[in-house]
Parts: sequence; structure tokens; C-alpha cells
Amino acid sequence: MSENPELAIRVVGGDPTPEELAAATAVLQGALDELAGMHRRAQRSMTTWERERRGLRRPLQPGGWNSWAR
Repeated sequence: MSENPELAIRVVGGDPTPEELAAATAVLQGALDELAGMHRRAQRSMTTWERERRGLRRPLQPGGWNSWAR
């Protein structure tokens, strides 16, 4: 983790062991990474493949596999 004071985690209560602090840091970092990924996916535009494949297939309906043989 960076030693930048703006990015550091500050413990304001309790007396966590180094292992507990490492576990809490890992959980927080994982949550922040997941949120960043969600934000990136929401901000990006669709690829050409994503735009063109939308019309290729309709959603499956219950029993749809059986209807092809009729």
C-alpha cells in the first residue's frame, strides 16, 4: 500500500493486530477495486461486437427447445 498520507488507512478505535489490519485493508481494497471496475464498465461505450450482436438472438422462452421439432 502507498505511504501517501491521503491514501493511508487510519485506525481511530481499538487496537488491531497487524494481521487484523492487513485483513481489513485487503477487504477494503477489494471493495474499492470492485467499485472501480463497476464504474469503468458503466462509463465505457459498447464495442462493435456488442452493438451488432444485439439483434442476433431473441431471449429464450420456456419450452423453446421443444418448439423447433414441431
